[in-house]
Amino acid sequence: MKKVIIALFAAAGLVTLVAAPIEAEAASKKKTAVAKKSTAKKAKPVSTARKAKSQRTASLDDAKELSVASASALVLDQASGSVLYEKNAQAVLPIASITKLMTAMVVLDAKPSLEEIITVSEEDVDVLKGTRSRLRVGTRLSREEMLRLALMSSENRAASALSRHYPGGRDAFIAAMNQKAAALGMTESRFEDPTGLTAANVASAHDLVKMVDAAHRYPLIREFSTATGDQLVIAGRTQQFNNTNSLVKSSAWDIGLSKTGYINEAGKCLVMQAWLNNKPTIIVLLDSWGKMTRIGDANRIKRWIESAALSTGSSS
Repeated sequence: MKKVIIALFAAAGLVTLVAAPIEAEAASKKKTAVAKKSTAKKAKPVSTARKAKSQRTASLDDAKELSVASASALVLDQASGSVLYEKNAQAVLPIASITKLMTAMVVLDAKPSLEEIITVSEEDVDVLKGTRSRLRVGTRLSREEMLRLALMSSENRAASALSRHYPGGRDAFIAAMNQKAAALGMTESRFEDPTGLTAANVASAHDLVKMVDAAHRYPLIREFSTATGDQLVIAGRTQQFNNTNSLVKSSAWDIGLSKTGYINEAGKCLVMQAWLNNKPTIIVLLDSWGKMTRIGDANRIKRWIESAALSTGSSS
């Protein structure tokens, strides 16, 4: 039975999320004003607990039931920390290339030179799943270009090469990934490689909203993960690389961060930070098996939130 679970920030256990951006705080203040106005028009009295909830939360509570096909899902109001919807959100599952958000944070936390040239080696070839790559062994790109390809096009060899060129090498890099997860309060997460090709990289949806929130604070991660595409000269040839999330090209979406993932054990996964009904929202979708299921779920969530706003006559 799918259901909407409305929870306060503390009750959801997301105590490690940081304050939202200034614009989100401004939106939250505006939301409060609308909530007061709406409450004044209601004929029936509202309980103290009900008053404590945000107007947006109250609106979603009155909306039609949301149907999400992904096995695990979580929708979070990033500004308030309120859980708007969840489905099996505590399940600890393989996260595939969603891993690369953690990879990117660990790379950037080391404050390396983004202009330094990194070379793809035999160590970066995927011998676990046998996935292909347009980055041949010997390909030389800057650290910034490798980071862009890892986030935008989910390039496994780029992510692998980035980890090898970390101070102390790949072992130190993976240790830093797990240390970062612990610092973010991701208590149900474990990382064993920088690409997500191994099913040993696991997390719950509740943990992933923390990771998305943290990654969203990095300007380069926001930029690279939402870029629709880019052309790079590799081995003397210009090659086109595109974003693995088709929604970043849609004018109907305002996406601030995006990452897809897929391996057999994880199914198709998608995490996003997006503005829905003028509010910053984090969406986590895990273990979607249909080719378009994760995209369909994201669009259903968007329509659900927008219909909730329409049901109260507010777009704030």
